Amino acid sequence: MSQFNDFWEKRRQGYGMNLYRNKKKGWLGGVCAGLGDHLNIEPWILRLIAVGALMMFTSLAIFAYLAACILLAKRPKRLKTRPQTEYDETAHQDRPRSMFSYPDTPSERLRTARERLDDVLNRVETMERYVTSKRYNLDREFSKIQD
Repeated sequence: MSQFNDFWEKRRQGYGMNLYRNKKKGWLGGVCAGLGDHLNIEPWILRLIAVGALMMFTSLAIFAYLAACILLAKRPKRLKTRPQTEYDETAHQDRPRSMFSYPDTPSERLRTARERLDDVLNRVETMERYVTSKRYNLDREFSKIQD
């Protein structure tokens, strides 16, 4: 009996994976919208897959959808989860991760990293030239006089 209660408790908590039906965005039972939220995919893509499965495997698709409606709990109104994010190097900030956004190729990312490192190296060289120059010593002496 406790296993039965454990199952319903896990179901109510989204199986610890933020796996719920999303009735707010859903059309029928909210299964495709909930799976879309979990997998970070647009729900229309999963609906298209579901319609294709319905055309090819009619009874299996219907039973699978009904089973998902039963096994997945309805999304709570106040769910405390953060969306999955990835770092966007061009914007220098995190953005929501999308399954269908293609990152730069490794060679492009390497080129960008090389450009950034070259820029840092140039700035460090400029700073070293200034610190080791007579101008730096002169500026330092003037700043002592002004204080």
